[in-house]
Formats: sequence, structure tokens, C-alpha cells
Amino acid sequence: MATDAAIAPILDKPAATELDGVYRKIIFRLIPFLMLLWVLAWIDRVNIGFIKLTMLDELKWSEAVYGLGAGIFFLGYFFFEVPSNLLLQKIGAKKTIMRITIGWGLTSIATMFVTTPTMFYSLRFLLGVFEAGFYPGIILYLTYWFPNDRRAKAFGMFMSASAFAGVIGGPLAGAIMNNLHGVNGWSGWQWVLLIEGIPSVLAGIATYFYLTDRPEQAHWLTPRERQLVQTDLERDRKALGEREHSLLASLKDGKIWLLILVFFCIIAANSSLTFYGPTLVKEVGFTNPLMVGWIMSGAYLCGAAGMIWNGFHSDRHQESRWHCGLAAALGSASLLVIALFLQHSPAIVLTALTLAIVGTMGAIPVFWQMPNRFLAGTAAAGGVALINSVANLAGFGAPWMLGLIKTSTGSLSPGLYVVAAVEICATVLILLCVPHLKKAAR
Repeated sequence: MATDAAIAPILDKPAATELDGVYRKIIFRLIPFLMLLWVLAWIDRVNIGFIKLTMLDELKWSEAVYGLGAGIFFLGYFFFEVPSNLLLQKIGAKKTIMRITIGWGLTSIATMFVTTPTMFYSLRFLLGVFEAGFYPGIILYLTYWFPNDRRAKAFGMFMSASAFAGVIGGPLAGAIMNNLHGVNGWSGWQWVLLIEGIPSVLAGIATYFYLTDRPEQAHWLTPRERQLVQTDLERDRKALGEREHSLLASLKDGKIWLLILVFFCIIAANSSLTFYGPTLVKEVGFTNPLMVGWIMSGAYLCGAAGMIWNGFHSDRHQESRWHCGLAAALGSASLLVIALFLQHSPAIVLTALTLAIVGTMGAIPVFWQMPNRFLAGTAAAGGVALINSVANLAGFGAPWMLGLIKTSTGSLSPGLYVVAAVEICATVLILLCVPHLKKAAR
């Protein structure tokens, strides 16, 4: 680490301009690859939202069976996410992410052979076990490379991959289901799981050889560039002041539980849109899987733009509360519109669905600025994973609730009212309870 005597000359204006170039180099090296991994993870996680369009009829399952299977993924997340993130800090990112990526790819492939709800539940739980730690692990990993005042942009770029996965995954799943159904005696939904699982296994192997754990180990940076980054990260640590390093001690702080509750509300909406977005499109009259895929693709393309723009704008203004809270409010209002017009206007429903995806997904990268303001070290590794794992129980509950309501009432509208009410709570909690933080000096 650079000494205090070395810091002053390193952070003059020419060096600051040089530092911008170094961070661009880091972004181009890391973010596209991490985005690729997240695209693959997201596709393998949510492709059941598309394959359910035919799988449920073929296997004679109810919406309640699907909702429970979609959500039980997050129970695996809950039990294994914190240990996975602590392991990442101990053994490094590339080993941890390699294990995660290969595991979820193999599990996704195995899901093509399910014939009973029990098999479906077991493999969805196992998929959650393997993927546990990936998302919070990347959040933690990026804190090793970017200071707080550059992080929202990096988070937004990385997390936009989930929206791009929707852009790619929908049409891909629809094309596979339409064109490969019956080939080799397999249904179209089985081919989706096979074709979309294999790339994850291959990407997991590539991860070990491509990723670098820490800036000081980056041989693709010059010694001068490594020094600039290390000095800037030290500047950031000093600007943030004293933060909690002990995970156990951080659990006694009410702020971490407040953030868990906020993220719970956001994830309830996000998971509902993820697993029931294609169903909503089908409900308003589009039954061809390929057409459903293209409609969802357009909605997620807008979601990607919203995530990236909100992250850039948050970084530029060094503000996260309003950026997160207003995005969540847009998601909530749009879900309410969907529920009101689901049986009346396809155009309004599809427009509102797009805005709900933009708002809900746009809130996520900016949210992750908040925990890193007061957690560091082991507390950051465990705290980020704890927030994500507990909050993602909403990902278990919301789809299950929607499935039960759809089975019992024949309509998704009552469940969407509940999800909209839950998401608006995120806005209220952020704006009333999360403290305003002063802008850090660059």
C-alpha cells in the first residue's frame, strides 16, 4: 500500500485523469466477463418462467406447484449464501465463482429430467445452493476494485446483465421450444434446460483462468496503475471513516436489518416480475412462446437501460437514497396499473410491465451503495450476503403466493396488489429511515 508521503503526488490532477483511465481499463477487463456470467446465471435461474408455458400442461402440474418450485430456489440461497461469501474472502473470487458456475450449470441440465413435483423442488433448491454466493460475491468482489464513488456505475453495469439476460433468454427459449420440440423424443422445454445449461459449465472453467482476485495481483495492470488504484482505495477507506469489520458486531446494528427489510420489499417485486412476467404477457393474449419471448426481451432491454442510467446518475450526484427510493416507487405504481388493467387493456398492461421492470431493476444497483457505507472486511463479506440471502426469502414467498392466488382465484391481480404494496414500503423505509450521507470528496 502506498505511504502517506506518496499519496499527495499521486492524486494531483494529471494523476486523477490517469486514474480515470485505469478504472476504464479495469471496467473493460472485468465487467464484460462478469456480465456474461450473470447473464448465464440469470437465464438458468429464470428460464422456468418461459418453459412453464408448456411444461405445466405436459406434466399436469398446477400454478401452485410451479410457484413453489420457482420460489424454493431462494431457500437454497438463504442457507448457503453467507458461508459462500465468507469462503470467497478466504480463498478468492475465481475459485469460488468457478465452483458456483459449474454447479448451477450441471443442476440446470439435470432439471430437464424432472417428472414429479418433488424432483422439481429438489433440483430448484439445489440450484439455489450452487448459485448462492454468486451475486453477493460479485458485489463484494467489486469493492476490492472500485472506491465508493465509482461503485454504483460498476454495480449498474454488472447488474444490467440480468436485464440483458431477459433480452436474450426470452427469444432464445421461445425459439428452442418452437423448433426443437420432439427432437430426440424430448420436449421443447427440456431442450431449453440442456442448451442453456452447457455454456455455464464451460464459463465456470474459463473463470479460473481469467479472473484476478485483487488489484495487487493484476499483472495486466502496470506497477504505476496498481499503485494508483491502491492509493485511491486507501483514500476511499479514509473518507468513509471507521466502519464495522466484525460480522457479529454488525448484526447488533439496526441499519443492517433496515437494509434487509428494504431489499426484501424490492426483491418481492423483482422475483414476481421475473417468474410471472411471461405469464402476464400470455394472460393478455400472446400465446406463442417466441412472441412472449420477444415482448419480454423488449421490456428487459428497457430495464437494462434503466439500471445503467440510474447507476451512472447516482455516481455523478453521489446520492443513493432518492435514486433507489424513486425507482422502487415507479415499480410499485406500475404493478398497481398492471393489476387494475390486466383484464381490460393489453397495451396498458405491457407498457406498465415494462415500467415495472425498469423501476424495480433500476433500484437494485443503487441499493448496494448503502451497505458499503458502514461495513468493511469480514462484516462486508458476511453482511452483504446476509442482506441478500434474508431479503431473497421474498423471492421464495412472492412467486408461491402468486401461484396460490392464481390457482384459487384464476387471476393474478389480487397477488399483484399485494406485491405493489410491499414494494412501496421500500420507498417509504428508504426515505424515512435511511440516513442521508454527505458526498465524499474526490
